[in-house]
Amino acid sequence: MRLKRKQDRQLDREKSDLEHRVNTDLEHAPAQPDQIPDGGFIAWVQVVLTHIVFFNTWGVANGYGIFQQYYTQELGQSESSVFFLFIVGVAAGRLTDGGHFRVTFASGVFLQVLGLFMTSLATKYWQIFLAQAVCLGIGNGFTFCPALAVLSQYFKKKRAFAVGLAAAGGAVGGLVYPVLINWLIFKDGVGFPWTLRAMGFIMLGTYVPCLIWFKPRLPPRKSGPWIDTSAFSEIPFIFFSLSMFLNFWGLYFAFFYLGTFARDQVGIEEPIYFLMVLNGVGVVGRIVPPIIADKWTGPLNTLIPLSLAASLLVYCWTAIYSAGGLFAFAVVYGFLAASLQALFPAIATTMTPHPDRTGTRVGMILGFVSFANVTGPAICGALIRKEDGSYLGAQMFAGSSILLGAIMALGVRIAKTGTVLGAKV
Repeated sequence: MRLKRKQDRQLDREKSDLEHRVNTDLEHAPAQPDQIPDGGFIAWVQVVLTHIVFFNTWGVANGYGIFQQYYTQELGQSESSVFFLFIVGVAAGRLTDGGHFRVTFASGVFLQVLGLFMTSLATKYWQIFLAQAVCLGIGNGFTFCPALAVLSQYFKKKRAFAVGLAAAGGAVGGLVYPVLINWLIFKDGVGFPWTLRAMGFIMLGTYVPCLIWFKPRLPPRKSGPWIDTSAFSEIPFIFFSLSMFLNFWGLYFAFFYLGTFARDQVGIEEPIYFLMVLNGVGVVGRIVPPIIADKWTGPLNTLIPLSLAASLLVYCWTAIYSAGGLFAFAVVYGFLAASLQALFPAIATTMTPHPDRTGTRVGMILGFVSFANVTGPAICGALIRKEDGSYLGAQMFAGSSILLGAIMALGVRIAKTGTVLGAKV
């Protein structure tokens, strides 16, 4: 009996010591990776840095119409090009998850700046293609995808708003770069080479804070495949990827061809102002809808009607043949397109149940969508040439693509919540 009591007291002491050690460990344990801050100084610094990345990636892409104007006027090239912003997303996303963010991002900055300086030396279209479309485009992918993956690590409830603020950099860049190009090439006569070099110096200077202060929050995932095959069994992931592909298949038509349409169909000598309007209202479009999404509706519920409205507006473009109507189109479409450009990346970061695989999943989506960016402008250019300069076929293609993308987004909504109307998603 005494032995039994002695054993009980020993067990009680051991239990008490164990509880004390566990409580002490919990008190001094570091913050867990799944404790998303959703704010704080470091988190908002990442928003500012990602804003710079959007400025130097989507901002250049959104202002591509001024390059189209130069290439068609001075080089006699067709209205089609290749856009590689997302093509290396799979590799860049997995490298980011694996703890190689800084090397990946720095490589992207190097390729972007190199692409601009090599374009400044190009004299033939195939040289411009290799330098601007391929080198600059791959650099875009190696900066954009990792930056978006890092930003998503700091926000959950406020993610759409944070990504929207960052995406506003695309609109700012879409204002700065086209004005710079138009002024230096067409106004001051500085010439194409030094205009591209000026862009390169601006890009390099603005990237310096990003190279210093970007800070991934989650520990690296050292092992695992480059492609997360489990995503292919998730209906929301599949439908969302299709939705983003179809939307971007038609979304950039206006950004690429609004300037040439204004010049060729309406007879406007300064189409740069339409691109400025298109990108200027994008600042509002990238901020206001994400705020509404975070507070009340949810990003997916916000995206679906905006995508439908964008498709209808492209259809209505076929009836516009005046400067006033084209300005009105640029204002409304610029707002809608900017909203979609902000909401799609925000939703893409939620397409995984595992936060440490965000980069991989986002990279997979962007890699798939890159084919839309490769083929969409080329298809539109081919349709314009086939119809002897008429934009009707290209407008129908772009509008129908965005409409199908909206239907796919509705499929994501149904797959996630069924037919529950009031669900915030």
